[in-house]
Amino acid sequence: MTNPVFVAVDTPTLDGARALLSAVAPHVGGVKLGLEFFCAQGPAGVAAIAALGLPVFLDLKLHDIPNTVAGALHSLGPLAPAIVTVHAGGGHAMLAAARAAAPTATKVVAVTVLTSLDDDDLAAMGVAGTSGAQVARLAGVVRGAGLDGVVASPHETAALRAAWPEALLVIPGVRPEGSAVGDQKRVMTPQAALAAGASVLVIGRPITAASDPAAAAAAIARSLA
Repeated sequence: MTNPVFVAVDTPTLDGARALLSAVAPHVGGVKLGLEFFCAQGPAGVAAIAALGLPVFLDLKLHDIPNTVAGALHSLGPLAPAIVTVHAGGGHAMLAAARAAAPTATKVVAVTVLTSLDDDDLAAMGVAGTSGAQVARLAGVVRGAGLDGVVASPHETAALRAAWPEALLVIPGVRPEGSAVGDQKRVMTPQAALAAGASVLVIGRPITAASDPAAAAAAIARSLA
């Protein structure tokens, strides 16, 4: 089985990202680069990380009018990320424009409900029903727009897999047994998330904040073998 773990490298420094990846690369299947890294290092930094040989998941959560998001995807094209994110809340036209503008080989997935939000948070924003119901609604829009899959919490994974068998399900909020939850609210262990149907497990601090990141990543990989 290909290693489904993408390590979330949330650092603004290129040297820090390289050092971490040199340690964990044998034990992970890819690297997730988010806004902190991208805002500090830009496309050149992403290209430098891609040169290390791991698939790159570029987690920018693009969310704007269709023309602007399409332009952003065109600009990112030369980086050829394996996966890139947009926000499902942008609606059908924006999502379809993103898929059309991205390189064919790049998987475009849409973020549904952030794992830092729960039902009370959604209610405060005027969203009726549970987080699971909102994820299902947004996933339907994403699928209809022709995207490759969604980002959702582990709690929605099984239902998403049943409803959309071919979807690329990118699952953050993954925490090994005994790990601190931090600012995540809807979490699950790597083994449980994978069993529920996850395609990609995004794991950050349990690896990157460990005293020995390589050992932490290796332990997770062994648990999934």
